Amino acid sequence: MKYPFPKTDLHFHLDGSIVPEVGYKIAQDPDVDLDIHSFEEYLHLTTVPRLCTDVFEYLAKFGPIVKMMQKKEHITEITYTTVERAAKQNLWYLELRFAPQKHTEKGLSQREAVEAVLEGVRRAMEDYPSIKVGVILCCMIETFDNHAANKETVELCEEYLGKGVVAIDLAGGEDSVPMSHYADLFVEYHQKGLPMTIHAGDNGIPQNVATVIDWGATRVGHGKHCWYDKEVMQKVIDTNTTLEVCLTSNVQCRTEDSYESHPAKKLLDAGVKVTLNTDNMSISQIDLDYEYDRAIEQVGFTYNDLVQMQINAIASAFMPEEEKSAYIEKLKTYFR
Repeated sequence: MKYPFPKTDLHFHLDGSIVPEVGYKIAQDPDVDLDIHSFEEYLHLTTVPRLCTDVFEYLAKFGPIVKMMQKKEHITEITYTTVERAAKQNLWYLELRFAPQKHTEKGLSQREAVEAVLEGVRRAMEDYPSIKVGVILCCMIETFDNHAANKETVELCEEYLGKGVVAIDLAGGEDSVPMSHYADLFVEYHQKGLPMTIHAGDNGIPQNVATVIDWGATRVGHGKHCWYDKEVMQKVIDTNTTLEVCLTSNVQCRTEDSYESHPAKKLLDAGVKVTLNTDNMSISQIDLDYEYDRAIEQVGFTYNDLVQMQINAIASAFMPEEEKSAYIEKLKTYFR
């Protein structure tokens, strides 16, 4: 095996990582508002080319996918089979994230959506005990006022923490609405010492990374634009903040020009805690091995860098601290 170490993925969107055959089957349900007549048509609607026009072309692929995730049984099946695939790909720890408010179009409550995902996770971990899974709930950046929905998501995160949910997030079209509009969602949450990872510094300005660190985020989704502002990058280092880097989606969305110019390796060498993740495995048509190939062949990482980034991922994972040392000691045996 080219990458024999067990893998961790911290930045993994459930809706963007549906097993395609499962999604296509669910798309045929008469209750799903899609008119898809072939598997090829399904792939055309739900995957992106190697280069998109911009990040919004990429984000548009979530539209038809979310239509498949409006019934509890569909959400649970999608969750189960997605975790099943991850376990078969030698992942031993996965944090999958989703936005409960996106699954209320046909009468489900956010609570029911959360419970449907947790049920899929529970069943998958029973059948595949080699993998452990935590769920991150995403608030959403929207051009319309969704503050009440976001507030409900934060409250559900607090309620289900320790019951399968491990953290809160804020996702969406960064800088389509100023990040400051969402600060109040996280102030009280942070004061309670609750875990947080926030999307920032991807297609948005580097300062967004500093902003979400001030909110209390210990990890930043993407975050690699901090390379272009040395003060922000130093803040990332000084606060021991971990970046959840996703090479291929960054290139596809044109938030970085190419793998070769991606700053991830330079960030790691500068002392930033970098991790590598898939983001949206199925939309991007990739897996972690694909990301590791790009990392070594085009970005400039070494094999030992990959092992170190696995250690970074476990060290910053939203799992109980007492569980981390065994994972990390095991990973150290894979250094060459």
